[in-house]
Amino acid sequence: MPAKVDEETCTACGACAEICPADAITVEDVAKVDPEQCTECGACTEECPLEAIKLEE
Repeated sequence: MPAKVDEETCTACGACAEICPADAITVEDVAKVDPEQCTECGACTEECPLEAIKLEE
């Protein structure tokens, strides 16, 4: 399952989008993951300082 963003926790810092090798994340008010592009690599989950993005099970 693709990564999912907790919109209440996300501060739109952009760390996840910068690290994503698939360019599957865009950031405006909060980060948004394109499930069609997400490769489930987990880089974003490790990079997020607030743990606001997780891989769905």
